[in-house]
Amino acid sequence: MPGYVIGQLQEIKNQDAFAAYQRAAGPSVLQYGGKLVIDSAKLRPADGGWSPHRVVMLEFESVEQAQKWYDSPEYQAVIGQRFSSADSAVLIIDGDEFHNPDPFK
Repeated sequence: MPGYVIGQLQEIKNQDAFAAYQRAAGPSVLQYGGKLVIDSAKLRPADGGWSPHRVVMLEFESVEQAQKWYDSPEYQAVIGQRFSSADSAVLIIDGDEFHNPDPFK
């Protein structure tokens, strides 16, 4: 089952530095078999207190592969650029947790 990485950006503090982080991090996602599913700033908060500036979603073949990418030397070498250029957070989600094939019936 797939594994997902969801990143949320509250604020980009340095646009140029964040763009450099994206250029540096992108090849590591591909190297570990990930693909970009969503990268959007067109968000409409519906309720609750969650209102990020931007959301990014990556898909990997498994949650283990997503974790392998996150922990990889390639990504860890650039993660500090994200920390210093943006207020952000990342979740790794196990796609195998969904057990009901049709939850709306």
